[in-house]
Parts: sequence; structure tokens; C-alpha cells
Amino acid sequence: MKRSIAVMVVSGALFCSSLPAPLSAQGKAAETAAPKSAPGGVPRMPDGHPDLSGVWWRGEDVGGRQGAALGGRGGRGGTPPPTFAGLYQLPAQAKAKTLRDKDDPSLNCTPTAFGTLNVSMFDVGAVGQIVQTPKFVVMLTETYHGYQIIPTDGRPHRDDQPPSNRGDAVGRWEGDTLVVDKTNFNDATWISAEGRVSFHSDALHITERYRRVDAKTLEIEATLEDPKVLTKPWIVPKQTLTLAPFDQLLQLDCNAGDVKGLIDAAQSDPAKN
Repeated sequence: MKRSIAVMVVSGALFCSSLPAPLSAQGKAAETAAPKSAPGGVPRMPDGHPDLSGVWWRGEDVGGRQGAALGGRGGRGGTPPPTFAGLYQLPAQAKAKTLRDKDDPSLNCTPTAFGTLNVSMFDVGAVGQIVQTPKFVVMLTETYHGYQIIPTDGRPHRDDQPPSNRGDAVGRWEGDTLVVDKTNFNDATWISAEGRVSFHSDALHITERYRRVDAKTLEIEATLEDPKVLTKPWIVPKQTLTLAPFDQLLQLDCNAGDVKGLIDAAQSDPAKN
């Protein structure tokens, strides 16, 4: 089923992957969504490492902009944690004041630099999938049909590739936690989407930590460093994702021809300007 990213952003991020499947497909999904293990326990690979495989989400069919901004979820009655843009150095602050929703690279189908599996930080693509093998962890997202292949066999970062939107990633295990190190970004993307000004430089460095708490729960922590634009590292609020009741992502098309409609919608909403 093809879907337009314009519908996702303007209408509220409807995820077709959550539509009911035939009974036979649901049965198959139930078998494959979570690897077999002791009831409630953490599924494991033959090498003993936790198996992070599965489709992960916030447990919601429809996304909403409210409360989903980067760092926008504070504690109960507490002060919301700082946003990425809230840590900008003075020159970056000045640049940010010149940018608007219409400048968001994602409106031209450019993926965000951050968020392949950090799905609860966004309203677009709030469904992610992990496919794990003995040598690689592959992270997929519905948005832009994006992916990242992460070696976990001890190899270093590649030095033969140009900078890219998603950077170069390598992973290692620290006990039961997968630590993913990402470098070699270009500066053509933003950290978030939907007009939340969050540009970065080519010095961006991301460290992510993934821990499967139990059969149905995944925790993600991340730290973003960018000495060219930030005053200090941005520590992302911890996310807790739930294993989805389906085992396959669907294609989410991005149509750059819809950009005008997105911009018009953004400019008509005073809260976004």
C-alpha cells in the first residue's frame, strides 16, 4: 500500500501497518514478532546476545505533534528537558532565527539524521524494525523507506566513504546493551522533522544504546555531540518502545510534489511559526 508523506504530516501520521491483517497472517505475525524464549524473558541469539529483532513502536496508531518534539516530554509537573536547538551556540542561534517550517529538508524527502529507531521522537515514521544476525543489526523505518546496516563483529568505522545523511555506524555489545556509534555525517539534514529547526554540522557524532528489557519492551538512550553548533552534548530523554502486534513494515512513499501543500499547511498554523 503506497502512502504519501503529506498525509502523514498534515493528517496526523496514520500508519497503515497497523491495519488488521487476515487471520492467517495474524497468526504468522504472532509467531515471528517475538523470538521464542522463557515467558516474559529476553529472547537471545545462539551467541548469547539479546535478540533485538522485531517491529517497535509507541503503541499508538495515530501520531500527534503535541508532546513529541525533540526533548518535548518532561517529567510529571517538571521542566521539559532541553531540545537539540536549545543547546545551540550563539552563531547557530542566529542562523536558527532565519529558518522556518518551509526550510525543513524532510519536506524534500531528505531523511532526518537521527531517528532510524528513535521513533518516539517523531510523528513521521513512528514505526521501526530491527533485523538481527550474528554479524549485523539492520534498522529499518517506514519513513523514506530508510535503513541503516550496523556491523557488530568488531570492525572499525569505514574510511572509504563520503559523508552521508545517516552517517557511518558500527556497533558493539556492552553486556546486554547494544552500543551504536555513528560518525561521518554531512550537514544536509536536520535532527528532527516537521519544521522543528534542528540543523547540525558535519561534526555530528551520535552514540545510541539499545537494551531489550523483556520480550515486549525496548529501551533506547542516545547522546548527540556537535562541537561546531552545540554548547554541550545533547542527552536524549530515554525512550521505551513496545513490540508491535505486527511483524512487517509497509512502504511509505515521500512525494516531493506535495511540499507546497505541506508548507501552506504549516504557514496557516500560527503554533508552528
